[in-house]
Amino acid sequence: MIRLTRRAGLATALVIPFAGARAQAPIGTAARPLRVGVTSGVHAQVLEKVQEVLARDGLVLKITEFGDFIQPNAALAAGELDANTYQHLPFLEAQKQQRGYDFVPVGRTVLTLLAVFSKKHTSLDALPQGARIAIPNDPTNGGRALLLLAKGGVIGLRPGLDYRASIADITSNPKRIRILELEAAQIARSLEDVDAGAITGNYAVPAGLNPLKDGLVAEGVDSVYSVLVVVHRANAEAPWAKALAAGYARPEVKAFVEGSFGGAIIPTA
Repeated sequence: MIRLTRRAGLATALVIPFAGARAQAPIGTAARPLRVGVTSGVHAQVLEKVQEVLARDGLVLKITEFGDFIQPNAALAAGELDANTYQHLPFLEAQKQQRGYDFVPVGRTVLTLLAVFSKKHTSLDALPQGARIAIPNDPTNGGRALLLLAKGGVIGLRPGLDYRASIADITSNPKRIRILELEAAQIARSLEDVDAGAITGNYAVPAGLNPLKDGLVAEGVDSVYSVLVVVHRANAEAPWAKALAAGYARPEVKAFVEGSFGGAIIPTA
């Protein structure tokens, strides 16, 4: 606001700041925490350890947990988050293509192994004719699950496929398996109702399932589905983005991951 006043016969302009026109606090401070979105369960637990470690350096995080794979990206796009950490590169690329997000990864966190679990059968060979198998209904993890079922010999797929494989790409199905596409977060709770289900480690571990010990078939450590720290492209070089990504590489965080999940979650930072 500008107010004119007279002093010694001269008109002088005095500039009076508007209320609230203070400089914004830096991101990562108590006044303006670094807002990070994450899916509930394993990724939230690991992020809480990162939060604890980075707090010693004075970086303040505010964690928001989500129950699905879609909302963390929607919240990042809406400016409600500064970063999220729950998705792998194939999922990120699919989301960018479908929704137009201008996001980039700035670091890796952990690999949550995908496995096929069953409450009714002890092996894939024991699956009966017409067995029902649940897989995630999102395009990337669904294709990832189909590749795993093909690896286990349950179905055959067209050669050369990647995570974009779909049910339409099944070329052989000797047991006439019925594939049910469900929300990823629901599959662990639905195991009693199906013959088997493909579940990512971030949902399997909280449900008491270990991909390495309990899975009828599981991905190997060479999986390309490492989870990422993701931000808007404009923030890729921001100090807080680099600090958050570097937090996952801290020895204390890696030790926490290796000691907490029985090998089902693997540090990849």
